[in-house]
Amino acid sequence: MKPKKIPMRMCVGCREMKEKKTLIRVVRNPEGEVSIDPTGKKSGRGAYVCRNPECLKRAIKQKQLERQLEAVLGPETAEALQAELAAALAGEAHE
Repeated sequence: MKPKKIPMRMCVGCREMKEKKTLIRVVRNPEGEVSIDPTGKKSGRGAYVCRNPECLKRAIKQKQLERQLEAVLGPETAEALQAELAAALAGEAHE
């Protein structure tokens, strides 16, 4: 029997290939809103970042996230994403 294939994705911050389940998905929905998708199941265009807040900061600073999501991220959106990531990581720590 073949071993089960593990889906791999690239972090847009550090550009490293990692297992999909270890990354966090950032999604732009059809209405153009950008948010963190902790379940990985929201509809829309997605990009993946590591669970490290520095990767998200780097992806925003280098405009990698804008390119991947095909959306313009304003400063308030960037701050909201960082806050959402921190909240998602804090929620995982309590589980």
